[in-house]
Amino acid sequence: MAKIGSSDIDIFRLSLGGNPFGWTADEATSFEILDAFAESGANFIDTSDSYTASAPGNSGGESETIIGKWITDRGLRDDIVVATKVGSHPDFKGLKAETIAAAADASLRRLHADRIDLYYAHFDDPSTPLEETLEALNALVESGKVRYLGISNYTPERVREWLRITEENGYARPIALQPHYNLVHRKSYEPELAKIATDNNISVFPYFALASGFLTGKYRTRADIDGSPRERITASYFSDAGLAVVDAIAEIAENHTCEMSTVALAWLLTRPGITAPIASVSRVEQLPALLDAPDLVLTSDELDLLEQVSAAVGA
Repeated sequence: MAKIGSSDIDIFRLSLGGNPFGWTADEATSFEILDAFAESGANFIDTSDSYTASAPGNSGGESETIIGKWITDRGLRDDIVVATKVGSHPDFKGLKAETIAAAADASLRRLHADRIDLYYAHFDDPSTPLEETLEALNALVESGKVRYLGISNYTPERVREWLRITEENGYARPIALQPHYNLVHRKSYEPELAKIATDNNISVFPYFALASGFLTGKYRTRADIDGSPRERITASYFSDAGLAVVDAIAEIAENHTCEMSTVALAWLLTRPGITAPIASVSRVEQLPALLDAPDLVLTSDELDLLEQVSAAVGA
């Protein structure tokens, strides 16, 4: 277990991504996954009010709705930590003060909750002054609707500005940062965001931790992703250098008699500032490999190999 930043929240060192719920996992399958996750002793779920509005027939908020129903049905409100995000729901685009207030209330209704444990600004909104956004988010903390705040998909410059405004106005400090970060995509986090996070005791929760399945060995050729729900995202990882990373992960996984996803997540847990990677599954049988990651100890030679092949990707 680990604490999120300077908060009093203890979490398991793997965060379950909620984006498949109501998309590639229906409600019954989602409940099965969530049951197994909780029964393992894990407790941190990451979602967004926008998951997954882009799927046919969806309008946004499906993941929150499923998570809220599950927590209520199982009586686990005080045992499960839920992070969600604001700014991307089709009905609540952007980060103006009134949008944030309305979106938070909508998330609370879907989650069947009286508070949100961790609330991220999902994407920067250059059209809204950051001061307005932070004042509105701070008001949610002061009202008790939100316990803690996080930052997702912001540039290092904007994170530094966020911290400055927070300090100058006495607003609630962010305790979490969510960047795109994995073995074949390092540039969004290294080196600037990593230094900001470690210097300011901000916990980091990388998304696309498994590169949308690419680092699991599931896709070895472009033909493997044709027609996949994640085709658009996964295609960006394909290159000779990227496939060399996959080969190295496969070799290490064989040495440890474990799944490739376990290795990829274990590597993230060795990186500066990382508290827990975010990873998702669409079937319950995929879950144990994720939950094994915090216990896997990679050797120095294995870490050197991953550093070498990952650096060659240049992404």
